[in-house]
Amino acid sequence: MASFDVVFAGAIVVNHDGTALRDIGVRDGRIAEIGDLARKPAGERVDCRGLHILPGVIDSQVHFREPGLEHKEDLASGARAAVMGGVTSVFEMPNTNPQTTSAAALADKLARAKGRMACDYAFWVGGTHENVAELAELERLPGAAGIKVFMGSSTGSLLVADDAGVLEILKRIRRRAAFHSEDEARLNARKGERISGDPASHPVWRDEIAALTCTQRLVRLAREARAQVHVLHISTREEIEFLAQAKDVASCEATPHHLTLSSQDYARLGTKLQMNPPVRGPEHRDGVWRGVAQGIVDVLGSDHAPHTLEEKARPYPDSPSGMTGVQTLVPIMLDHVAAGRLSLARFVDLTSAGPQRLFGVTGKGRIAVGYDADLTVVDLKRSVTIRDNWIASRSRWTPYDGKTVTGWPVGTVVRGARAMWEGELIAAGGGAPVRFQ
Repeated sequence: MASFDVVFAGAIVVNHDGTALRDIGVRDGRIAEIGDLARKPAGERVDCRGLHILPGVIDSQVHFREPGLEHKEDLASGARAAVMGGVTSVFEMPNTNPQTTSAAALADKLARAKGRMACDYAFWVGGTHENVAELAELERLPGAAGIKVFMGSSTGSLLVADDAGVLEILKRIRRRAAFHSEDEARLNARKGERISGDPASHPVWRDEIAALTCTQRLVRLAREARAQVHVLHISTREEIEFLAQAKDVASCEATPHHLTLSSQDYARLGTKLQMNPPVRGPEHRDGVWRGVAQGIVDVLGSDHAPHTLEEKARPYPDSPSGMTGVQTLVPIMLDHVAAGRLSLARFVDLTSAGPQRLFGVTGKGRIAVGYDADLTVVDLKRSVTIRDNWIASRSRWTPYDGKTVTGWPVGTVVRGARAMWEGELIAAGGGAPVRFQ
């Protein structure tokens, strides 16, 4: 009789209590034992010598475009990209068509995901003026990551731009709500700053004041409502300085693109670099890094938001904002680890323990007995050049095409089953809804 279904053997396990050479024994999809398991029987042994095993990476901001925009991405292709990049769970955003703003729309997404997604999943529910009375119930439904609010218009028509509307939402809900924080009035007032054909004018239009002003409003409203808020994709040094004094109500997310790219890359990448909020000058990138170094940034999210190359090739400002990111989150950030900008322990905190803590995830976020056996297996020494043809998203491109990184995802283990190993997709539809406290 096998003591374990599978043992991941001989790896350097990075955990909440440090880093050590250990085996991980899995039974029924959960971690059953950690230690020297060489003499214990197992149905399968996976040799992980020379590799590091991290708690499964949770990407708490992805846009997988289904339903309504499946030509860019769907739940199956997005999840495939996730596990190819070492991500074991995703929280998917509500700006689909129809939008995820009702119990029926959430149930539809959960039904679409079942048997098709290679990673585990949860879905953000959009907060609007129309559904505010239902939000307290919607945020507690199985499979719901929480409530997401757009205070500035981005992709789609979800928008609550007024203080009264935001305050009403915050007074109704109990979980931490996530916000796209750009001031809609300023965005509208500054549309004349856009220069036709010049995507480098994007951060001039959607400037740092639009971001900071909205974040300041949000924190004031959160304190008034005694609510907890999460500011997505921080892009300015001013917001980092402000949020350092707002940890009583506000957590925040950084993205790999705001930590890696800068406005100097518009000349090379053009509209491929176009995102909301924008990639800005190097001083803002440095400011977000300061937020990481000082512990102000709580989590990393990719803001994976794919569009086809044909759509991105439209002349600015007719080009849509968004880029692929879920598959490159791990290798791009491990490259920063290799360069000494980030410790491996901090990377783990930002991608597993952090999301677990903020959003009340059950059974994930650390390597511990009784937890889901979600593991991201990486080779910290492997050097690989990222190419568009590696990208599994339906929109098969990345702004990092041609970039050589050190540190690579070797395996993605979702509840004990290998979803990806050594670049091969092994299990395509084994994902299940993430559970919350």
